[in-house]
Amino acid sequence: MSSPQGGARWLSSPQGVSKPVAQLLDTVRTFDGILILEPGPGGAFPELAWGDKFFYYSPSGTVPQNVQPYGTIVVKDYPDEPVADLAPDRARVNMQVDRDTFVRLIGVEPRSLGDGYDYSTADQFFPHPAYGPMSWVSVIEPTTTMDAALELLRTAHAAARARAERREPL
Repeated sequence: MSSPQGGARWLSSPQGVSKPVAQLLDTVRTFDGILILEPGPGGAFPELAWGDKFFYYSPSGTVPQNVQPYGTIVVKDYPDEPVADLAPDRARVNMQVDRDTFVRLIGVEPRSLGDGYDYSTADQFFPHPAYGPMSWVSVIEPTTTMDAALELLRTAHAAARARAERREPL
C-alpha cells in the first residue's frame, strides 16, 4: 500500500484497476444503500459486462428491477462507441447528471451534442459516448477531476435514493 499526497491511502486495486479508480471505488462503497454490481464469469450477465461496475441505490442489496444504474465504471471499449483504449488499468467513470450540471461541464445542452469530442483523453470530463444526450458525463482515470467526479457520484446517488423513496416510501 502506498500513500498519495494529502495523507489519503490507496487500498489494493480491485481486479487490476488503477489506483485513482480504486480510490474512487473505495469512496463509493461508503455511500448509504449502495449496491455495486460487478459482473464476472459464472454469472448471469454477458461477457461484455465482465469487469465493469454498475452503481445502484439499493439498501436491500438486490438489483432494482426496471431501474438503470446511476453510475458505472467500464474497463473496455464497447462496440459502437469511439475507441478510448480502455483496459482494467485505464477505466472510464460514467455518471448521470442533471441538465444544468451537464451544460456547466460540457458547454452545451445534452440533446444538442455534435461531433468532435475526444473520448480518449484522461482526467477531463466529456459527454458519455452513447448516453451523453441523456445527461451522462464521463471521465477517464480521474486525478485532478477526482473530487468533482466523487461529488457528481454523490449527487447521482442522492437522486437515485430520492427516486427509490418516491417509488417505495420508507
